[in-house]
Amino acid sequence: MKADIHPKYHAVVFQDVTSDFSFLTRSTLSSKETVKWEDGETYPLIKVEVSSNSHPFYTGKHKIVDTGGRVDKFRRRYAGK
Repeated sequence: MKADIHPKYHAVVFQDVTSDFSFLTRSTLSSKETVKWEDGETYPLIKVEVSSNSHPFYTGKHKIVDTGGRVDKFRRRYAGK
């Protein structure tokens, strides 16, 4: 294998800016911004707009599309033709 072709994999804090939710994980992303985490260490900070804490699917706020009503409307419209 070739040496030094893989990106550095290190601990990073992701922060959801819409809900002020943060979590520590490992990633190849890096940032000039840093944050002091709960364990006292300083980690690069990556800001994201959507996370599992604010995404409608994971929070249960997603809307279900009523496809049954659309089918009935189509059948009524084209039933006589």
